[in-house]
Amino acid sequence: MHPVTAALWTAVMLAGLRLVAASPDSTVDYSSKNLSSVPRDLPKGVEFLDLSCNHIQQLHRDDFRNMSLLRSLNVSWNSLETIDPDTFLDAPLLEDLDLSHNRLRNLSGQQYLLNTGNLQQLNLTSNAFSTMTLGSAFSSLVKLKRLALEAKNISVGDFKNIAEVKLCTLTLCLGDELGYEARSLKGVNAQRLQMISSSELMDCGPYADALSLFAEVELMNLTGGYRELSKILSEKVKILTSHLYFTDISIEWKDLTHYVNVILGSSIAHLGISGVVMSHLPYIDSYVIQESKMKSFSARQAMVKSFFFSQEAVCNFFINMPVESLAITTTSIIHMTCPKSPSPVLKLDFSNCALSDSIFSRVKGQQTLECQNLGNVTQLILAGNNLKSLQLISVRTRYMKSLKYLQLGLNSLFYEGQEECVWPPNIITMNLSSNCLTDSVLQCLPKGIETLDLQNNQVSVVRASILKLENLRSLNLNDNRLRDLPVCDGFPILNELLLKSNSLHAPSVNNLKSCPKLRTLDVSHNPFTCTCPLRSFIHLGIKSDQSSHTSIGLWNWPIDYYCTYPENLRDTILKDTWIPEVTCNAGLLAATILCPTVALIVSVVVLCRRLDGLWYIRMIWQWTRAKHRARTQSDDLAGVEFHAFVSYSQHDADWVQNALLPNLQGPAGRLRICQHQKHFVPGKTIIENIMNCVEKSRRSIFVLSARFVKSDWCHYELYFANHQRLSRGSDGIVLVLLEPVPKYIIPSKYYQLKSMMDRHTYLEWPQERSKQRLFWANLRAALEADLPNAPITDLEE
Repeated sequence: MHPVTAALWTAVMLAGLRLVAASPDSTVDYSSKNLSSVPRDLPKGVEFLDLSCNHIQQLHRDDFRNMSLLRSLNVSWNSLETIDPDTFLDAPLLEDLDLSHNRLRNLSGQQYLLNTGNLQQLNLTSNAFSTMTLGSAFSSLVKLKRLALEAKNISVGDFKNIAEVKLCTLTLCLGDELGYEARSLKGVNAQRLQMISSSELMDCGPYADALSLFAEVELMNLTGGYRELSKILSEKVKILTSHLYFTDISIEWKDLTHYVNVILGSSIAHLGISGVVMSHLPYIDSYVIQESKMKSFSARQAMVKSFFFSQEAVCNFFINMPVESLAITTTSIIHMTCPKSPSPVLKLDFSNCALSDSIFSRVKGQQTLECQNLGNVTQLILAGNNLKSLQLISVRTRYMKSLKYLQLGLNSLFYEGQEECVWPPNIITMNLSSNCLTDSVLQCLPKGIETLDLQNNQVSVVRASILKLENLRSLNLNDNRLRDLPVCDGFPILNELLLKSNSLHAPSVNNLKSCPKLRTLDVSHNPFTCTCPLRSFIHLGIKSDQSSHTSIGLWNWPIDYYCTYPENLRDTILKDTWIPEVTCNAGLLAATILCPTVALIVSVVVLCRRLDGLWYIRMIWQWTRAKHRARTQSDDLAGVEFHAFVSYSQHDADWVQNALLPNLQGPAGRLRICQHQKHFVPGKTIIENIMNCVEKSRRSIFVLSARFVKSDWCHYELYFANHQRLSRGSDGIVLVLLEPVPKYIIPSKYYQLKSMMDRHTYLEWPQERSKQRLFWANLRAALEADLPNAPITDLEE
């Protein structure tokens, strides 16, 4: 077989294979390994095995033992001559078998097929078969869908053993020296017949039978013989074929136009051409028949060999064809003309070409004339071209009054909002995906549109004041730059809103209140910020899980909704994210903090009032200050013999003798206290003794009471103690309030006492016994110090 044909066939068969998801361990590739036999160390779990391009001559009984999961086997481009009948006995699941480009000789002797009951695809092309006679083993292939064969001679009865097998596709490779007997294909039960020619059409018999017996016929690799084929179509009384395809052909322009006109006059409903190479293209318009039963014409990947020709003449031939559907795709055409008369075309597809904004228009003098002969077109597909101005495209299509579906995706369209768009009135579906459109595109849309696709553009905001589309039901804004949910005031019956992969951090759910008809919402794969503003959206997603027919359903919830900020919540699914309400509600947060605080303060105040807490706090504070002063202050204690001198009224002597002195001088205190009864020196005046005691004492204790303020001697003692404080520079006075002393009972001449009571912190004598221990601890802390000298009287005692 010709190498080009072989390569084409290999590509066709590979394209026909089903794509099955397989793990790496289930696929084994031993192609081009210089093997002479099937390896013995193949894994048991292999499903897809490639042994192509080796030197294997035989397949034996044990070659595929323990391969019970094998589903696809490629042994093409080897040197196979024989296959053991039991070769595939241990591979019951085998579905795809490629034995092309080998040396097998007898189609009637392929007994190994008896063990391949699940086979769906079988390729036996490019072997050494002299006749097409299929053996009885082929009748066991009840599940076979695609069969590829090649032989030098085809006779009546060769296919009788597959008459009951319902094939989807039968592929026949026809060589240059083919011997064909008329009506040989009559017994084949296949929906589609592929016929691969080595070059030109030589024998018309197979092609005549194909057009009479098969609903779909595909002719591949033709380089000539089109006149003969046209003759067959012209003379054929009965043609069963409704779909005729040409793949990878070379043809001159005059042959193409003649052949197309012949088919237009036949009963064939669809003509498709793929991979066509045209030569000798025209400079003037070519005739095209104006009445036809053909429904559609499609051309894909068309190329030209001519450098000089009229592209307008070529386009005029196709655009004036009397068909309902016209498609020219993946072809480098930069302009498409307007039909010369009103066209019956309903669907136009010029996707993946190189069309510019001048499409359908023509220039006459200084004026651009728009096309008015495409009024019947309902679908127009212009995806993947070089269209730029959206406003100009609206002008080019303004006379397509029947247009409902418009596909303009994958272009370079933009709209700056300076000129008005003039769309035809009946457009209900428009695809503007993958362009360069911004927010202003919302001003250039058909008013009656129902489905709008603006995916993969640069729209950042949808202003309801601009967009007034009362019939809009579906809006696709995936892969744009939106920062929040749009308001639906401009499209009140919107049912579907797609906002996947935008810039929504915290969608405002309140905006959805303006969308009463909205049922489907997709906000997946957005950079959600999992903070307080997102709580309402998370609640919406959780609510959508309830599948209520009245609520909005979130597509892809909850898997494709996750946090991107803050960092500790990155990649956490929104459904699993907990944002406490107390951190988001200022009033609730204030109440949460203030209520316990106020309750605590009130409780403390009540307890303090009932349990004299303030008194205890004050006393502890005084004790702490006294201890701190004792550690940090360094008094000059030279000549000091006593910790304290006690001054009191004789009326309070019982409390001093029975309470004060025992707690200070006793075992608990061990302090040296100077008393006037014990330490005044006889013979000296009272004033001298007071001065002497004050000077020899580190502190002076004054027991204040109502009787104290009336004693002149007590005030003398107070005066000298205060004088000592000023001379020593330290606070040596300790006031003990034995009973409340109102200031108004203190005579005005004793202003120093009033001043001290205002300035000094005094100790109050508590009547409750439970408080007295703290009182004595406080008083002792104020008096404790290491004295260098002890009084003589104490030493003698």
